[in-house]
Amino acid sequence: MPDKPSPLTQIQTRLRGPLLLTWAGMIAERLTQVFWPVWTIFAVLAAFVLLGLHDSLPLVVTWVVFATFALALLVFGMQGVRRFVWPNRVAALARLDQALPGRPLAALSDTQTIGAGDAGSEALWRAHLSRMSTQASAAKAVEPDLKLSQRDPFGLRYLALLALVCSLLFGSLWRVQSLSELALGPGGLVTGEPTWEGWIEPPDYTGLPSLYLADQTSKIQIPAGSMITLRLYGEVGVLSVSETVSGSDMSEPSTATEQSFEATIGGTLQIDGPGGQIWALDVVPDLPPFVEAISDEMQTTFEGLMSLPFTAIDDYGVVSGRAIMTLDLDRVSRIYGLKTDPEAREDIILDVPMPITGGRENFTEKLVENLSEHPWAHLPVIIILEVTDGRGQVGQSEVILTPLPARRFFDPLAATMIEQRRDLLWSPTNARRISQLMRAVSHRPNDGLFRSTGTYLIQRMILHRLEAAMDADALTSDTREELSEALWDLALLLEDGNVGNALERMREAQERLSEAIKNGASQEEIARLMQELREATNDYLRQKSQQAQREQSGDQQLSENMMRMTQQDLQDMMDRIQELMEQGRFAEAQQALEEFQQMMENMRVTEGQGGDGQSPGEQAMEGLAETLREQQGLSDQAFRDLQEQFNPGAQSGQSQGNEGYNGGQGRGQSHDPGQGQGEGGGEQSGEGAQSGGQGGDQEGGLADRQQALRQELERQRGALPGSGGEAGQAARDALEQAEGAMRGAEDALREGDLAEAIDRQSDAMEAMRDGMRNLADAMAENSQTPGGQGQATGREGSQRPDPLGRVPDGSGGASSTGDAFHNGDVYGRARELLDELRRRSGEGERSEAERDYLRRLLDRF
Repeated sequence: MPDKPSPLTQIQTRLRGPLLLTWAGMIAERLTQVFWPVWTIFAVLAAFVLLGLHDSLPLVVTWVVFATFALALLVFGMQGVRRFVWPNRVAALARLDQALPGRPLAALSDTQTIGAGDAGSEALWRAHLSRMSTQASAAKAVEPDLKLSQRDPFGLRYLALLALVCSLLFGSLWRVQSLSELALGPGGLVTGEPTWEGWIEPPDYTGLPSLYLADQTSKIQIPAGSMITLRLYGEVGVLSVSETVSGSDMSEPSTATEQSFEATIGGTLQIDGPGGQIWALDVVPDLPPFVEAISDEMQTTFEGLMSLPFTAIDDYGVVSGRAIMTLDLDRVSRIYGLKTDPEAREDIILDVPMPITGGRENFTEKLVENLSEHPWAHLPVIIILEVTDGRGQVGQSEVILTPLPARRFFDPLAATMIEQRRDLLWSPTNARRISQLMRAVSHRPNDGLFRSTGTYLIQRMILHRLEAAMDADALTSDTREELSEALWDLALLLEDGNVGNALERMREAQERLSEAIKNGASQEEIARLMQELREATNDYLRQKSQQAQREQSGDQQLSENMMRMTQQDLQDMMDRIQELMEQGRFAEAQQALEEFQQMMENMRVTEGQGGDGQSPGEQAMEGLAETLREQQGLSDQAFRDLQEQFNPGAQSGQSQGNEGYNGGQGRGQSHDPGQGQGEGGGEQSGEGAQSGGQGGDQEGGLADRQQALRQELERQRGALPGSGGEAGQAARDALEQAEGAMRGAEDALREGDLAEAIDRQSDAMEAMRDGMRNLADAMAENSQTPGGQGQATGREGSQRPDPLGRVPDGSGGASSTGDAFHNGDVYGRARELLDELRRRSGEGERSEAERDYLRRLLDRF
């Protein structure tokens, strides 16, 4: 009976497929590991040939390259053969066994040595072999490890593969045929017929295709700078080349197998010999580019953004361009800060824009740049545009003589700061003069030159920084740049402003428009200023309408009719002003603007004084307005104390009259440390001014007054009339925010930080103004309810005339009363009006602006 095959033999028969695949994978793995340098070199060599690099290199260099490749292949090939070990069946079986859990193939090859002959032990051994056989039956082929990252850490094989792929895409398999020339030497095929090939390559910047000479006619037009390449095959001397396009003195034809030259002039190209040909080459010269600046259409926006159109032309397209701006020192008015010699400064060079799409042979673009912050702003400059073509030729435009376009400042103080900034950057020797001018400007800040304490403090900070740098002899370029940035920010703040009051913004817009008319501003600048004036006027009229509604005690129809008519009149006047300016009639426009300003001043004194029986909302508005005036006066006092710290004694002559910072605001009731509220404020103003002048009440007294104001505002907020609307809740939130700002101001005053206190007081006043506006909106909403309308209707019989003597006519319009001017006692009425004007002008409780207006009326009539 034949021997029974062992379990391992049986399982190997079943695992023949996985075992064979594992063995083949091991062969591939070992071949890859030892021969990857050979494959890499082959890939690089193939890319070298397919790309035709051997044709562009000299013959000697080509031979050296191929010899290097051959030597590298020999070295790495022998090294691979020496390291390669052919895998056998045992190694494949061990690789397969290692991939299985429990090494079942090794277990099947074992024999029982202990317990042989014992039935139980043998049964256990058979069960073990059966389980291992089952596990081995599930074996699968093991994947080879083809990773070479450890052997090729630089990834050279991937670079070679990339080169091969690129050569297959962009090269040609026909390049392999030229390898035969290398074996036969430079003579080519000695036994073959003579032949030639040649091509013309225009310059890359032209974008023109290469021309194959064998396909061209006898006359060819090519751009200057084209490269002509010829190759002669066959016996040397049979073919020769003669040409007159390179400009060289070639007396005899050339028989070199490879020739290249550049076509610079028109002429002929001839190949003599079997299959020769002659061509007449028309070489078109590349003209320099042309650029023209359209200076008549140069514009500058209100923000100082310059726009300079230009046109550029070139045969094959403009590559780049730039604008060069040079200071025209001969045309600079050497006065004031410009008397001294300027500090050396490089020209302004700006890259001109190029078309993103389309060709660049002929195009029109705009150079847009904002040079408002440059030290040469508004100074005479010379502007020249330059463009460059692909050959490096440069074309220049005609010279433009113009002031450097920049933003214009119409606020006098802002313009002053810009001028000092220019002088500081012009030369450091102007620092002393700038310091004196800035001190002179800020000597009397309460005269209305500074519209806010913040701008004054910024100006003083810049002044102290400048003087400190001068004293320490540290006025370096970096320091001057920092100061110039601060002056620029200050000028923007002064010009654009940060005024929340509608009346102040309207006055500022009127002043800026007036300055623009006087200085001959452009149409765009005037249009921008007119739009600002319209917006500020509309805001002011809305506030006037809400105030008139409160003061008319329910007579809303009269107030709305007045505001509608007044707004229409103002709009007509502004339209007339803009029309006159567009027509160039600036004198008439200035006169119309003055009439507009006079009308707005007249509107300020047409406000009613309010009647008896005020509603709770009106009383709350009056209380908040009084608190706002007291807060303004307290802020003015803190501001004067801060001035005393920087310049002791300079404010001694400025506190006469006890007038607040914003003109009449806070007059007589805001600067008394022990000031009460209500009617007693006017009686205490003299004592407050005296005590303030003696310096007895400093930060501690100001803090106590701030605390009293905060407590009063808290009481007023709690006593606001009930209004569940959105505007009423917004009013309460704004007043609560004002209380927080007052608390911060109080803490800053107790710590002696006056600057911080002034900032917090400004926040408090702004929040109070928001609260008052929201409260006015809430009152307007309440007055539109059915109950409010009934109340207004019930008072129609007691309608009062407006300050011009007009009463509502019941149809939404207004008419003059019948006995105002048409009764017999016209002169008696005139005397009564004059007496009434004199009486009102002497009442001290009226505002300063109203009394000034009344005095102007008395002087006029």
